[in-house]
Amino acid sequence: MHTISPIEIIDKYYSDNEPLRALLLHHSRQVLSKAIHVCDSHPELKLDRKLVEEGSMLHDVGIFLCDAPRIHCHGTYHYLYHGVAGARLMRELGREDIARICERHTGTGLTDESFLSRGLVPPGGILAPQTLEEKVISYADKFFSKSHPERERTVEETLQSLRKFGEKDTKTFLEWVEMFG
Repeated sequence: MHTISPIEIIDKYYSDNEPLRALLLHHSRQVLSKAIHVCDSHPELKLDRKLVEEGSMLHDVGIFLCDAPRIHCHGTYHYLYHGVAGARLMRELGREDIARICERHTGTGLTDESFLSRGLVPPGGILAPQTLEEKVISYADKFFSKSHPERERTVEETLQSLRKFGEKDTKTFLEWVEMFG
């Protein structure tokens, strides 16, 4: 049985929006490079490299369903739902492992309050990374922004971007820096 590759999945959903496809691929490859560096630097963690590779490429697959015109997204969902939207797509393809990465990678994890504070309905479920692979991808993702795809943030810049979400997020990120950096 042929397993559909991350690029085939991206092509399936992004064939009609080349600027967004190019941005998604660029961002996903940045995250992939950083996440694979963690895998290579920490063999003691015994990470599932194939899952990290596929999850890095697909963690943001749901962005096209969201409303973020600055980055070529012309869907209807609030951007905070992009992980949940991507998870739904991955479950339709039978990829529960990737679905969990999609819905758990945003920030250092989302809470009901993350949604309620924006006047949004919380989707429910666990929306924070649980496995080491989920944490590595979320960690790697924090260094890159689709709004500024040309650069990699430093640890300090990443901390600054997380401070607005509260102490829990910065504490979690610092734990990841200690574990993966």
